[in-house]
Amino acid sequence: MEKQSQNSSTVFLAVISLASWLAVFLQLYLIIVNRVASVLETIVRFFSFFTIQSNILVAICFTVLWFKPKNKLELFFLNSKSLTAITMYITIVGIVYNLILRFLWVPTGMQRITDEILHLVIPVLVLIYWFQFVSKKSLEYKNVFPWLLFPFLYLIYTLVRGYFSNYYPYPFLDVNILGYTPVFLNSFYMLIAFFSVGFLLIFSSKLLSNRN
Repeated sequence: MEKQSQNSSTVFLAVISLASWLAVFLQLYLIIVNRVASVLETIVRFFSFFTIQSNILVAICFTVLWFKPKNKLELFFLNSKSLTAITMYITIVGIVYNLILRFLWVPTGMQRITDEILHLVIPVLVLIYWFQFVSKKSLEYKNVFPWLLFPFLYLIYTLVRGYFSNYYPYPFLDVNILGYTPVFLNSFYMLIAFFSVGFLLIFSSKLLSNRN
């Protein structure tokens, strides 16, 4: 039974790793081909999306866990707190895109396939992996607070870079259209969303631990 679980875990690691890298590189190719700015600026914009950053984080994490290099990086990603934080980030990617951003445009062809992998397939697979294979005994509610540092720094980066470049990757953070007060409120709501998802993950882990 344990061997079967390990085999299933390895399959998930391989699929998530390959799908993440494929989608990230496809999106990079597509954004360069359809660019409206210079190549350098386009690449900077590409890495300015929280979706891309989170999917790259997933790709690195699951690739490391798949190949098991026996180093500090593997130990970091094996930590249930690290895996839960990454699950929280990619879950938010899926929630925000599918509830808010999906209806703002209609991608076709390869762009649609890439979008679905980045915003739906990967978040769902990572969430399933977390529920099935990640040890949750050491998780505590207080762990959520340090996990908020990444999205908090991302929001600061986005607003600072947007001030100088006049470019904002997401409409709910576009100061040019909304102004600073609504954007600050949206940023606050986003942090609340991250906190809520993190809280729910830990709450779920407590229920699962008690049931087991």
